[in-house]
Amino acid sequence: MVDHALGRLASLPAVWADASSQQAAADAAESLVRIANSTQSGYSLARAEADLRAHTPPGHAGKEHDERWAWACKRVGVDWSPEGSAIGPQEASTDQQARRGEVRTLRLTRASDIDPEPVVWAWKDGGEGRIPSGSLVMAAGREGTGKSSFGIWKAARISTGTLPGNLYGGPRVVFYVAVEDSWSHTLVPRLMAAGADLSRIYRVDAVRSDDSEVTLSLPTDNKQLEAAIAEHAAALVVIDPLMSVMGEGIDTHKNREVRRALDPLALMASSTGAIILGIAHFGKSNGSDPASLISGSGAFKDVPRAIFGFARDESEDDAGRRVMSQVKNSLGRDNLPSLTYAIETAAIATPRGQAETGRLVFTGTSDRSVEQILRESGRDPDAADEASEAAEWLKGYLSEHGGSSGAGETIKAGAAAGIGKTALTRARKAAGVVTSKAGFGSGWVWSLSDSLPPRDDEEPEESTS
Repeated sequence: MVDHALGRLASLPAVWADASSQQAAADAAESLVRIANSTQSGYSLARAEADLRAHTPPGHAGKEHDERWAWACKRVGVDWSPEGSAIGPQEASTDQQARRGEVRTLRLTRASDIDPEPVVWAWKDGGEGRIPSGSLVMAAGREGTGKSSFGIWKAARISTGTLPGNLYGGPRVVFYVAVEDSWSHTLVPRLMAAGADLSRIYRVDAVRSDDSEVTLSLPTDNKQLEAAIAEHAAALVVIDPLMSVMGEGIDTHKNREVRRALDPLALMASSTGAIILGIAHFGKSNGSDPASLISGSGAFKDVPRAIFGFARDESEDDAGRRVMSQVKNSLGRDNLPSLTYAIETAAIATPRGQAETGRLVFTGTSDRSVEQILRESGRDPDAADEASEAAEWLKGYLSEHGGSSGAGETIKAGAAAGIGKTALTRARKAAGVVTSKAGFGSGWVWSLSDSLPPRDDEEPEESTS
């Protein structure tokens, strides 16, 4: 197996100028690390590193070799010490850290020595804070709900200094990482339609040593991204979608692994003061909690300071009506009003003629949240009809009996009419039914709310006798 991996290296040209050669060298390095990491192989990590170095052409040695070796070790999940030992996925011991000059100690700080500070809100809506400065934020929804358009809207406002909050009045630089959309056909037209200052919007790509562009990878590119944010004083970084920049080897369904990428991202936001806005898709599962529906590990909802959910409100006559709800706001109110918005068609001028694109426009507030919309859209239509039928029957039955009837008698009558106990119990609220004791030792009575005031001794949910 070792000979096979080294043979792959030997078969490469003397200069690894193309991407396929670079990838083949990286794959061979990973194979050597995996062999060395096997307890049965008898092939040490130090020997593997030496073999890789010996089979690396001079033009690709030195720092490039070290980076390739570090990448391979990271892929396998081992640390590499100067002595060549495999430390493993856990933290190195204090002795091992000392040998590498990386001694860690504890620092204790009294709370009384830490000055309290007010939250600085980058986005305030109606006087209430929605997004704090220096925070990781998520915008999530199903396909076609407009969450990406929200990122465009936010970028346009910050680039022109028109976002209500502490950034208002001072145009700032915005970084945009887009994996799924075309810049020339989609993003630039949308930014123009949103009124963005294009000179302040920067496309972000990672570049290999051969000058080829690749998708940003986190946490691999964290240092470069943080340095660029600081250099340009960027106030917003949009990553669309966030899942696509998770580095190779990260299982996006494992909480611990995802946090390896998200925790440093949140710290980067805090240290630079920039907002990092990740766009996310809902998974295929049904549910009504927008944060829990985000595809992947629970870390995608646990780490961000703020989360926004997006949905189409199909119950409205206006088919274009959509709703955005703030489903998480760690530093502010968690009951802020939901906002309605529409995606309007806008025409823009291009060097090759007029083009049409979409533009997000907030239109007001909604008394229905994204959670309510998701809950209702997930219901079985037949089950909804059955619930409505049960409520109508219950109101009619109680009206015929003077507004009240014993719970047991009502349930028996419902069964005779083809309506089960569970359906009737769930229909009580919709039918405006309250429950009460007929007297000490007596059974429960169901009554229409306008015929009997609610009492403190309300019947438990499943009690019928």
